[in-house]
Amino acid sequence: MKIQLIAVGRTTDARLQSLIDDYIGRLGHYIPFQLEIIPELRQTKSLTPQQQKEREGELILQRITDGDWLVLFDEGGREFTSVAFSQYLEKRQATGARRLVFVIGGPYGFSPAVYAAAREKVSLSQMTFSHQMVRLFCVEQIYRAMTILKGEPYHHV
Repeated sequence: MKIQLIAVGRTTDARLQSLIDDYIGRLGHYIPFQLEIIPELRQTKSLTPQQQKEREGELILQRITDGDWLVLFDEGGREFTSVAFSQYLEKRQATGARRLVFVIGGPYGFSPAVYAAAREKVSLSQMTFSHQMVRLFCVEQIYRAMTILKGEPYHHV
């Protein structure tokens, strides 16, 4: 199984991007992982939030293929401890999905079409974080999950 993270908009903070790149590099030792950035929409001032979600949704859905297990990072999603998240990833690996695709939406969330295509929603916290920070938290938690599954000491119980 491969894991892909799709995110809307680029990371503008070089320090955050450096940390994201570090964890992506580490993940390569455990599982095929890819981060795909959907460029932010241009001229959004003329768009309503709903129109922006719809356009971003179209771009997200273009990247999803048959057999993908689509999971949205969403404030209304299921919360996990790190150990439970590692067990979740292990279960997803065992089900035979070709790709596990996580998506971080744009500033207004997801369109109804993206919600309809998703198999699950996951929440990192009840708190709100910037989309750029969520990318870092996501790749770090996937890395942490892999080390937990391998019994490595990165995660201290």
